[in-house]
Amino acid sequence: MKIAFQMDPIGPININADSSFRIAEEAQARGHDLFYYTPERLSYREGRVLARGWPLTVRRKEGDHFTLGEETEVDLSTFDVVWLRQDPPFDMFYITTTHILDRIHPKTLVVNDPFWVRNFPEKLLVLDFPDLTPPTMIARDLEALKAFKAEHQDVILKPLYGNGGAGVFRLTPEDRNLASLYELFTANSREPLIMQKFLPDVSNGDKRVILVDGEPVGAINRVPAAGETRSNMHVGGRPEKVGLTERDLEICARIGPLLKEKGQVFVGIDVIGDYLTEINVTSPTGIHELERFDGVNIAEKIWEAIEARRALGKIGVLKR
Repeated sequence: MKIAFQMDPIGPININADSSFRIAEEAQARGHDLFYYTPERLSYREGRVLARGWPLTVRRKEGDHFTLGEETEVDLSTFDVVWLRQDPPFDMFYITTTHILDRIHPKTLVVNDPFWVRNFPEKLLVLDFPDLTPPTMIARDLEALKAFKAEHQDVILKPLYGNGGAGVFRLTPEDRNLASLYELFTANSREPLIMQKFLPDVSNGDKRVILVDGEPVGAINRVPAAGETRSNMHVGGRPEKVGLTERDLEICARIGPLLKEKGQVFVGIDVIGDYLTEINVTSPTGIHELERFDGVNIAEKIWEAIEARRALGKIGVLKR
C-alpha cells in the first residue's frame, strides 16, 4: 500500500518513544511505501487534496533514523492510507486539517477517521460515559468553577484542548489561586476550562490502556515523579509494566464498540484507579513502552486492523 504520514517534524523525534515512528517502521517492514509531510504542507485546491512532502525510509538508528527522497507534491486521494498523527493542541489549525482530509476519506482510509477525531476531543468524549468518570465540569464561567471547587474541595484544573500535561494544576482545599489561574488561562484563549475531582489514586499511577479497533491490547502505568501531580512521560512520569484489571476491561467493553464503529483504530485511554479520565484519539502514544514490557507487537496489530479495513473498503463494506 501507499501510506502517507501527516505528522510533526520527523528530525527531532525520539525513535525509542515516538509511536508514529514505530507505526512507520512496521509499515515499511510489511512492504508498504511511505510518504511524509507536515500539517502545514496539506492543501485543498480545486477539488483535490494535496500535500508537499517526501518519500520516506526509516531505520532504527539514533541520529540517522530516516532518509527523505526528492520533495514532491502528491494527490492524497491516490494513497491507500493517510495517518493523522500531528500532536495537539486541538486548535482551529488542527480542526481544519480534519475537514480537508474528510474530502478523501474513506476511499483513502484516514486513520483515525478525521470526522470523529474532530467530534471526539479527548476530554469531551468521556462526557458520554459519566458513570465511568470522576465528577467533571467544563466551563468558562469563574463562578461556576468556584462552586465546583467548593463542592469537591480538591480538584484538577486544566485547558480543555491541551496535551502532554501542559497547564495542569492541582488546587487543594487550602489553595486560593483559582481566580489567578483563571485570569492566566482566559487572557490568551476563549476556550473553556475543564475541572475534575482530584483522584488520590494518581500517586499509584495513571494507566494508559491502548485499544486497537476497539479492543484493549495492553496497558502501561505512568507514575508521577516525586513531588509531581502529573504522570505524563513528557514531564517526567515513569512508565511501569502493569496488567489490565476487571475494571479496565469493563471500561473498554463500554467504549470499545463506539471507537470501532467510528473508525478510531488506534486509541489510548487514561484510567486513574477505577475512573476513566481521557480518551485520546488525536495522536496517542505508548506503543514502544507496551511492546517492551509485554513483548507484543502492537504496531503489527494496528496494521492488521488497517489492512482488514482496507479490504472491507474495497468491497464497499466500510462505512462512516
